[in-house]
Amino acid sequence: MIEHILFIFVTLISVGILIWSFSKIFRIIKLLKKPYSLKNVGERLNRVYKVVFAQTKIMRFPIVGFMHALVFWGFLLITFGSGEMVLDGLIGLPFDNNPLNDRVLGFLGLAYDILIAGGDIFAWIIAILIIAFLVRRNFMKIKRFTGKEMRHRDHKDASFALFLILLLMLSLIGMNAAYFVHTGINAKGIFPLSSQLADFIPVNSAHIIELSMWWTHISLIFFFANYLPYSKHFHVFMSIPNVYFSRTEPYTKMSTMANVTDEVKMMLNPNASSVQANQSTEPERFGLKDVEDGTWKNYIDSLACTQCGRCTSVCPANLTGKLLSPRKIVLDYRRRMEEKMRGLLKEGKTYQDSKSLYPDYTSYAELWACTTCNACAQECPVSIDHPSIILEMRRYIFLEESKAPSLINSMSTNIENNGAPWKYSAADRFNWAKNIKMKVNGEEKEIKVSLMSEKSAENKIPEYLFWVGSAGSYDEGGMQISRNFAKILEYAKIDYACLGTEETDSGDNAKRAGNEFLAQMQAMMNIETMNAYKVKKIVTCDPHDFNAIKNEYPDLGGNYEVMHHTQFIQDLIRQGKIVLKPDIFKNTKITFHDPCYLGRGNGEYNAPRFTLSKIGNITEMKRNKSRSLCCGAGGTQMFKEAEKGNQEIYELRTEDALETGCNLIATACPMCMTMMKDGIKMKDKEQEVKVMDIAEIVVKSLGI
Repeated sequence: MIEHILFIFVTLISVGILIWSFSKIFRIIKLLKKPYSLKNVGERLNRVYKVVFAQTKIMRFPIVGFMHALVFWGFLLITFGSGEMVLDGLIGLPFDNNPLNDRVLGFLGLAYDILIAGGDIFAWIIAILIIAFLVRRNFMKIKRFTGKEMRHRDHKDASFALFLILLLMLSLIGMNAAYFVHTGINAKGIFPLSSQLADFIPVNSAHIIELSMWWTHISLIFFFANYLPYSKHFHVFMSIPNVYFSRTEPYTKMSTMANVTDEVKMMLNPNASSVQANQSTEPERFGLKDVEDGTWKNYIDSLACTQCGRCTSVCPANLTGKLLSPRKIVLDYRRRMEEKMRGLLKEGKTYQDSKSLYPDYTSYAELWACTTCNACAQECPVSIDHPSIILEMRRYIFLEESKAPSLINSMSTNIENNGAPWKYSAADRFNWAKNIKMKVNGEEKEIKVSLMSEKSAENKIPEYLFWVGSAGSYDEGGMQISRNFAKILEYAKIDYACLGTEETDSGDNAKRAGNEFLAQMQAMMNIETMNAYKVKKIVTCDPHDFNAIKNEYPDLGGNYEVMHHTQFIQDLIRQGKIVLKPDIFKNTKITFHDPCYLGRGNGEYNAPRFTLSKIGNITEMKRNKSRSLCCGAGGTQMFKEAEKGNQEIYELRTEDALETGCNLIATACPMCMTMMKDGIKMKDKEQEVKVMDIAEIVVKSLGI
């Protein structure tokens, strides 16, 4: 009776402390902003199944991933037994000296035996793997376990948590073995491995050993559960909700600031009726300076972080010696919240101390080193969205402090004045379409690129709008891509037109620089123009504009069917409208560089490879498809000086390409092409290795 009462008391205390710990978290969550719509329940549940239960992200590193997956799956089985132990204790079964008493869930019969047997087997497996993890963490020099953000206490915390898990398994094994000896042949459940220890346990002491191990195991469970909220292993609780609440949108979609939308609409149309809604409320800070400016998803991201370092290990900025570590960005948020939590809970969002997340924890140089390639988010096993924190802090820097890098300010000024990131006249935007010549039936002819305004004057609506974009209109390499794609459209007899000088910059780079006002203004002007022409289908050669128009324009009323030119070319080949001639490239060794905003951002890896496979064999780089390394141009890096490091990102990516022994690097993005050409030039390989866009490769194969 005393033991029974003691157990109930210990259980209530443990549950009470855990509820108190979680109540603080829920109170903080209520202070923070909502991140996005939480619809798509089916898709979210499917994601939980894949990422959490099937461990698909963990398995991207097969050996260590499988080891971790075994621990996770084993914990699921053992949780059944642990839950039963708590029920047993509440009823009082372990404290009865009658060895014939059943466990409370024994009525499940064969299913019970299978679950208990599975738990017994996995207790041994987990114990062995935890020892391996302890050795790996403490004696093997794994680079991703280190970093300036990793304090000595973090390493101690990791080892301590692993040691607790090991004790949990050993106490379970000891309890199972003693229970087997204590109950003999009448035992419910099967202990295929632990029963092998029966010869080492005296029959007369079996019940005492069983109870000792039982209390040890239960006490460790209660202690571990209450330790987790203050440990890096909090992901044991937080991984499932964090994965469930993760974004279902493409990685590269950036949020639209509603408070900016109202102001931009008023600037574009002072008579707009929808802009007065928020004028009576206190204006919000633009972007993220301190933790209370974030969303509750940013917060649970920080709580779910396992500190595994997979994000940092694939970050192109970090790989080239720059200050940015995506893991540090997330840990900075958690540590700052821990520091400020007491004041926030007491005084609410008005509480301020002498610090802030930026710049006291996260520095200016870290934020501007990010290429927004989203390799960190792709690799994170618990679906943390690192770039969202970085981009929100950039918004604060740009909109509240006006401290963006000088070249970014120049880029913004050029977009405002000229509709392009460079200092070119808007009147020159259609110059790329002059003097485009192609061969038709052996004869060279000049092709005319039609304008939407001309089609409209004839009361015609072309099937496709060819969105050229700023890079395709002004950058030398980009203009060449535009001309080649226009030849393909002409050759395949596609009904299309361009906006010409009516087109203006998409706003993509302004948005990722933090200039949300300019980004939305550019988007709304383009949407108004395209809607006026009743545009339904768009094709573009620029993955960044492809992403912006497809994923971000709908928030502002621009809903279109958008295709990247590699997808469009793939369809033309499948329809038989173009037939490639492989002889042109028969002696060419090709490798393909995946643009981040096409591949990782929007999941398109097959279309460019489908086309290249028609003309030859592709030799993949060691980092390809979803593991591809950024070229270094994204996230406005194209328009600013790179942050200090020991290497340029495009140089590292060029080394990946040259390792394949290729003599042709195929790309599908004007910015990627520029960076890869710079890399080839740096390596002095211009004579041996060519860099070409898919459109140019197709044109050469067609002989036009």
